[in-house]
Amino acid sequence: MSTTTYLTDAVTLGTGLLLARLILGVLMAAHGTQKLFGWLGGYGLAGTAGFFEQLGFRPGHLFVVTASLTEMLSGILIALGLFGPVGPALLLSVMIVAAVSVHWKNGLFAGTNGIEVPLLYAVGAAALALTGYGPFSLDAVLGIDHTWTPAIKVVALAVGAVSGVLNLLARRSAGVAATA
Repeated sequence: MSTTTYLTDAVTLGTGLLLARLILGVLMAAHGTQKLFGWLGGYGLAGTAGFFEQLGFRPGHLFVVTASLTEMLSGILIALGLFGPVGPALLLSVMIVAAVSVHWKNGLFAGTNGIEVPLLYAVGAAALALTGYGPFSLDAVLGIDHTWTPAIKVVALAVGAVSGVLNLLARRSAGVAATA
């Protein structure tokens, strides 16, 4: 492979990763603002807290603030290409919770409010965590992109997955909440 071909491939790969990061990151950050601030057609903190309580996440306000900030932070980190697998691990955590608590019962496809969208977010995040953010990222600019070894990437994603499962285990049914 010639040097010119290698550089062209690196630019193409970097541009693809940048595009994926920007779309995934900005959309996830915006998703968080819907819950927290009611922006972009969202229900805001009060409306979303009531929904979270119906799902068994009590106190609803605490869970909404945590989920919203996690979505916003993960999206910002991914869009900027900063701190390697941390943003994708955070995103994976909230998407596991969304997929299981809201979408699972509705099947696969988004048309029936199935798990399609959270699954796409989660897989996109995992793919970015495993491949790295590319040359057009803050990690590359700061020279920390090589910090994220394959083992660290896998551990970060595992921590994200376990965090999502622990969050699901924190849910309480209406009967349990009434007696607590």
